[in-house]
Amino acid sequence: MGGAVVQLGAVVLCPHGGLITAATSNTRVLVDGSPALIRGDAFPIVGCPLEIGMVPRPCLSAQWAVPAARVSVLGQPVITQSTEGVCLGPDGVPQGPATIVSTQTRVVAQ
Repeated sequence: MGGAVVQLGAVVLCPHGGLITAATSNTRVLVDGSPALIRGDAFPIVGCPLEIGMVPRPCLSAQWAVPAARVSVLGQPVITQSTEGVCLGPDGVPQGPATIVSTQTRVVAQ
């Protein structure tokens, strides 16, 4: 699947409204002036308010499956707007899908 390449600073949320940030090792390939995000990057989540039975169970990180098949940076496939992501809780259990709310639209990858 193709889609717009997701860059550092794109708005990505967990299903409960927590903000997914990124720490990227890519300093070489920029899209719209910011580094393109790659599958090997860290994607911590801040501000997830999820509670189950009055016990906090916030999403803490996101992982991406099925990134771009044809475009890579530093040997890692780039994350695109159509890439499926899952948000993980404190114990690594999936807690719902990641949603890419906004990203640059000029650079597309498959």
